Amino acid sequence: MADHCTGVVGVKYLCPAYRLGVLAMVDVGAMLDAAWPYLTTVLRGYGSALVARVSDEGADATADATVSLGRRLWRRLFGSASGAAVQEAAVEAVEHPDDADYLAGLRLQMKKVLAADPAVAGAFADLLGAGGAGIVASGARSVAVRTNSGIIATGDSTTIRR
Repeated sequence: MADHCTGVVGVKYLCPAYRLGVLAMVDVGAMLDAAWPYLTTVLRGYGSALVARVSDEGADATADATVSLGRRLWRRLFGSASGAAVQEAAVEAVEHPDDADYLAGLRLQMKKVLAADPAVAGAFADLLGAGGAGIVASGARSVAVRTNSGIIATGDSTTIRR
C-alpha cells in the first residue's frame, strides 16, 4: 500500500486502506498541494474546454506526463458526487483568470470533495504516489532526482570545489 494514508496534519478524513483492511488519517491539504501543479496546468491549458477535453480518455496517450496526470486527477474530481460543483468552480476560475478568489474557490471545492469522498482521495493518492508523478531524465547526460542535497555534475572534466 502506498503511504498516502499516514498524514495527520490539516484537514483530515478517514481513508479506507483497503489493501491492509485498516483505517488511517490523510492530510487532504497536503495531497491537494501535491496535485495542484498538475491540475492547474490542465486548467490553464484547456481553458473553457476543460470538461470536454478531460472527459476524452483517449487523449491521455498523446499527452505529456504532467498533462496526462492532471487529466486523470480532474476526471476523478468530476466523477465524484460533488463533481458538478467542481466543474462550476473550474468554469468560473477559467472565466476569471486574473482573480485569485475564483482559483481559491475552486481549490476549496476540490478540498471538500477529497475530504468527503474517501474513494476519490484514495485514487488521488494512488495516482500521485504510484508512478503518476514520476521523474524522467532524457537526453545525453541528463539527471533525474526527486530530492537532492548535494552536487550533481555531468560532463567531461568536471571539477567541483567545496
